[in-house]
Amino acid sequence: MKAKVAIIGSGNIGTDLMIKIQRTSDILEMGAMVGIDPESDGLSRAARLGVATTYEGIEGLLKLPCYKDIKVVFDATSAQTHERHDKVLRADGKQVIDLTPAALGPYVIPSVNMDEHLAEKNMNMVTCGGQATIPIVYAIKRATERLLYGEIVASISSKSAGPGTRANIDEFTETTRAGIESVGGAERGKAIIVLNPAEPPLIMRDTVFALSQGGDQDAIRDSIHKMVETVQEYVPGYRLKQEVQFEVIGDNNPVNIPDIGLASGLKTSVFLEVEGAAHYLPAYAGNLDIMTSAALKVAERWVETKMKQMVS
Repeated sequence: MKAKVAIIGSGNIGTDLMIKIQRTSDILEMGAMVGIDPESDGLSRAARLGVATTYEGIEGLLKLPCYKDIKVVFDATSAQTHERHDKVLRADGKQVIDLTPAALGPYVIPSVNMDEHLAEKNMNMVTCGGQATIPIVYAIKRATERLLYGEIVASISSKSAGPGTRANIDEFTETTRAGIESVGGAERGKAIIVLNPAEPPLIMRDTVFALSQGGDQDAIRDSIHKMVETVQEYVPGYRLKQEVQFEVIGDNNPVNIPDIGLASGLKTSVFLEVEGAAHYLPAYAGNLDIMTSAALKVAERWVETKMKQMVS
């Protein structure tokens, strides 16, 4: 028997997630799609698929007869709105998976720490840039003695950035930076996002720069390749754009890291590309695909874990 889920937010991310659940999941079943615009494409598609809908936001969700059967609620709205949603949903015993940068719950990256937080009532999916790059930061960290700095640049097509993404730009940089440090293991992190207006639209590109000490180049390269393979298990379009690059930063020409000071070590540069599965939006929208794929992976693991606990 599948577990019923609800999605709050009928925009790009919510709609793509709904279609992924409908087409690919053997564990989850759409129970409700929630929005605030009665004319939104997401609500229209949900209705055509036979999914219960409401354009009255979370208040409308609470009124739906199926609400009592909902096990998992995905929030794909905004960081500010999620704070109110979280209080209501947790009080009703719903498992919350947050696709906004609100970060009320722990940061969860499926390829890094998914099983560590399954007991949490709210799990945060960081950001699209975080999902794409933090696995690489972590891969470098586990192959070295010390990861002093991690910097990521996420470049996405302007066409794939809807109102929710644009409203959360400030939260994106702060949440991603915090994830680079707390999940990726960097002592200091930095995140930059670029909305690229190029035509035709470009596929999501991500660059990771890291400065580490200890560990050799072969070990770091091998760790990165293994991590790419792990992420590809749930995001097939995730790949290295070119080979990993290294540069030795000597004591005679150290770099200045904020709050750390002058430092030397090994600079690692990783160039990624994320092609979407095109379930809802075109393949260039890899930024949406990696978020919804990660959220789906986490929800399925949570349900599987709960089912095993019930059996035992």
